[in-house]
Amino acid sequence: MPSSAPGTSARPRPRAALAMSRDAAAAVLDPPSLAALGEVCDLAPLPVLDDFTTERARTVLADVELLVTGWGCPRLDKAVLDAAPRLRAVVHTAGSVRPHITDACWERGIEVSSAASANALPVAEYTVAMILLAGKRVLERARDFRSNRRRDNWLHTPAGVGNYQRTVGILSASLVGRRVIDLLRPYDLRILLHDPYVPDDEVTALGARPVGLPELFAQSDIVSVHTPLLPSTRGLVSRELLTAMRPDSVLINTARGAVVDQDALTDLLLEGRIRAVLDVTDPEVLPPGHPLWDCDNALLTPHLAGSQGNEWRRLAELAVGEAGRWAAGDGFAHPVRRERLAFLA
Repeated sequence: MPSSAPGTSARPRPRAALAMSRDAAAAVLDPPSLAALGEVCDLAPLPVLDDFTTERARTVLADVELLVTGWGCPRLDKAVLDAAPRLRAVVHTAGSVRPHITDACWERGIEVSSAASANALPVAEYTVAMILLAGKRVLERARDFRSNRRRDNWLHTPAGVGNYQRTVGILSASLVGRRVIDLLRPYDLRILLHDPYVPDDEVTALGARPVGLPELFAQSDIVSVHTPLLPSTRGLVSRELLTAMRPDSVLINTARGAVVDQDALTDLLLEGRIRAVLDVTDPEVLPPGHPLWDCDNALLTPHLAGSQGNEWRRLAELAVGEAGRWAAGDGFAHPVRRERLAFLA
């Protein structure tokens, strides 16, 4: 806590509690993180609140000023807020606040912070890795090498293999999309960006060329999807757009499976027209008999691009920092604004 000004009393630590699933708390908030939170807040004893209807939860909520939330947090609806008359702020240790922040929170004037920016970095890192691997056709060539047990004549490598001046299309200047563009700066790539809500001069400043949606798919060697799933974006990546992609081009999706017309994508992959790297599908785990499981043109990963393992510490550090800022009266560095919620994941 920052020291008080001379002649003033120390600012009291706000009463805080953890609200998330017990698994999420154990994964994200290790003992050093809990200790750091305890230095800036008067933290209610564990276990975490994973059900707001219990007698213990009602007792904790009656005094709480700050909730530190995470995956599995129950919804903060009007009934919960009525039981928490002193609640003034929420610090979320993950990305999207949609599952638990309700209109009642905004109407009460509750301040909200999210670790979305911290969670965006590993997703962007995964995306850049897959862009570079896809350009070099590493995964397919490794599979063939294992099967054939011999090395091909490298001087016969097709001209389409490699990452020199490839065109990468980024769909949406989200937190992740912007980080991807930033991380791609050192590479000799052409970057296109489509986002109807971002002015052209801002796109240029990011290091990309603004293009329309059809142009993005028709001109890119690799298209990376970073669009949040909203009613307006469901099925946005349509059969028409996928069909317009260059032969042997690659679709990378780390956003949400339902943003893409999955039936159309499956057809094109099975035809061998394009390739795909899919960290998300619709549903999240495809049925056992789905043809994408055995499709050589598709790499499926189990929604692992976001923070995992030691990357959870980055989420905890951001949350502790936000709790400390708010407790000191400095406001959040990573606030979630109600008016921007419609454009967030």
